[in-house]
Amino acid sequence: MPNALPFQPLLFGGDINVYSVARAFYEAYGVRSVAYGKYPSFPCHGSAILDYRVCPDNEDEGIFLRNVRAVAEEFPDKKVILLGCGDSYVQLAARCKDSLPANVIAPYIDGALLDTLINKEQFYRLCDEHGIDHPATFIYDRSMGRSFTLPWGPPYIAKPADSVAYWACGDHSLAKVYICQSWEELLESLDHVYAAGYRDHMVLQEFIPGDDSYMRVLTSYSDRNGRVTTMCLGHVLLEEHSPHGIGNHAVILTERDEVLELKIKGLLEALHFVGFSNFDIKYDSRDGRYKAFEINCRQGRSNYYVTGAGHNIARLVVEDRIEEKELPFTMTENRSLWRMVPKRVAFRFTPKRYHQEMRALIRAGADHHSLVCPADASLRRRLRVCKNHLGNIKRFDQYNKLPEE
Repeated sequence: MPNALPFQPLLFGGDINVYSVARAFYEAYGVRSVAYGKYPSFPCHGSAILDYRVCPDNEDEGIFLRNVRAVAEEFPDKKVILLGCGDSYVQLAARCKDSLPANVIAPYIDGALLDTLINKEQFYRLCDEHGIDHPATFIYDRSMGRSFTLPWGPPYIAKPADSVAYWACGDHSLAKVYICQSWEELLESLDHVYAAGYRDHMVLQEFIPGDDSYMRVLTSYSDRNGRVTTMCLGHVLLEEHSPHGIGNHAVILTERDEVLELKIKGLLEALHFVGFSNFDIKYDSRDGRYKAFEINCRQGRSNYYVTGAGHNIARLVVEDRIEEKELPFTMTENRSLWRMVPKRVAFRFTPKRYHQEMRALIRAGADHHSLVCPADASLRRRLRVCKNHLGNIKRFDQYNKLPEE
């Protein structure tokens, strides 16, 4: 079926982030997104709701531009909406904005500001300037060796200041975040990171107590004029704890916190930020404050929780960049449940105090799973989703602890 719309989505990446964005476009407009990923992998490969194209050298700037130009030529009479679904692709889109074809729209800030924000060291400096709390932080340089001290005790958090450079090392033994239970474990983790070839700073932080249910995720959309139009706060109930998936959201309940959201809105608008932003935040019960961990200058991998709450993320972009509407500022109020895991896992590993509302939302049809898509439900697809469910059951049993209730 030909695309009669005045736009064509173009996505980069191959994970659940890409699939969720493509699903939003399909559900809102019936359009199949073109997506370039590095591998012929689930969930994008073989999907009926997107045109997935494999390109192993996707992250090379020249290849990236070649692919964008090819799609721009393929749809010469349409505006091509370019969305990166990973930090490396967002960096490429921002840096190459001036080299993109005339019919391509890349809703991103300039490369210099983006590099500042995705560097956690610089992000915390901006948080201090704008009154946004964050965990106690120490910036480690490898020249310090083991000759340094920290003003707090274990457990210690260690993560890269520059995540793009970190993953570019290509060492699959690297962890997304290190949670170190002792000083010796922290030193060993630092040694491992730098032995893998990483050269930038490491961010060392105090561990904020509390299980996954103390986490929050805030997704915002800022229009072409740098004005925040939509904010959707998610109360995370469960995260992954496997080495490579640690911190990935698995269960989210939407909620609203006007004070927190307006504070973040002030930062974004002061920076004249445009496009999607995504903040990881944790509630610190010791002082009653929400503390920001990082900003992603894109929609997060759990972005379907926003669409499920009634704010289809594809519509936000199209109404702003294609229809050029002036959108009112909205903070999501709808309560909805989002999952990346089967119900069995969601109820087994989340605190029981949330179960009554979770069941009520499921009964009301306000329950959403990113992979369970009625428009993408061939037998082969449903079997692959079942395999994903079984993998999650096994992985959460292996790595996650039962809630203390």
